[in-house]
Amino acid sequence: MKRKVRLYLELMRFNRPTGTYLLLWPTLWALWIAAAGYPAIKMMVIFVLGTIIMRAAGCVINDFLDHKFDAHVERTRLRPLAAKQISKREAIILFLVLICAALILVLQLNLYCLILAVIAVLLTLFYPLCKRFFAVPQLILGLTFNGVLFAFASEQNHLSLLAWIVYATAFLWAMAYDTQYAMTDQPDDELLGLRSSAIFFGKHVKLFILIFQLLFLVGLILMGCLAKLNQFYWLSLILIAALISYQQKLLRRPGCNAGFNAFKSNNWMGLVIFIGIVLSYLLPN
Repeated sequence: MKRKVRLYLELMRFNRPTGTYLLLWPTLWALWIAAAGYPAIKMMVIFVLGTIIMRAAGCVINDFLDHKFDAHVERTRLRPLAAKQISKREAIILFLVLICAALILVLQLNLYCLILAVIAVLLTLFYPLCKRFFAVPQLILGLTFNGVLFAFASEQNHLSLLAWIVYATAFLWAMAYDTQYAMTDQPDDELLGLRSSAIFFGKHVKLFILIFQLLFLVGLILMGCLAKLNQFYWLSLILIAALISYQQKLLRRPGCNAGFNAFKSNNWMGLVIFIGIVLSYLLPN
């Protein structure tokens, strides 16, 4: 029984929480800004749990649809479905349980959020299939991988210009870090005939990552201006610029792990921005 539970947790990537953090940080940025710095405890609990559950659901359905490919990729061949330690039936049941749990959370919010939830689930199902036929599947991940619009819709019952700016900023960040991540699997993906942004951008991949990062920084500046955040937030952006420079240095190193090493530092980016936003509201001018 303990072994089976461990395999389920691995299937949901609970042993690799970085993806959960990357999904959570933009959601928390949006929740704090939408609530003017004072989100209700109930809302924080709903969004944190929702993030954990939906990331887990996304991992389960991704592995279900990709288990045959994963078995031929060095990084993924030991995943429970690829290694046939969990059946496809068990994976689908687990996915449905997670989706039902997410639905219970969404029903605590408004109708706007329920509509967004339906779209999010459809994108979650669609994304794993994209790498088979769509040149840049990271575009779909970027659209899916944050709860920004949910946060603004739940707090304000509409989507303002600021909401879309935060969403676009989170999208650009996801494009940068998931392209870094895709660099790790590029040799295997090419052999299997799969697509990714790393393959699409080819020898210019590092340049495009830098472009996404610079646009991400522009988005953060627009966020700060529209939300009228103070010097604590602007200080956090200096640290973000330093982290971008650090990642670019890592990407210039030889070896197939350069992209993955840069990817791992993105969690600190999300945290730094969140701290800057929180301090702006806690310590106003």
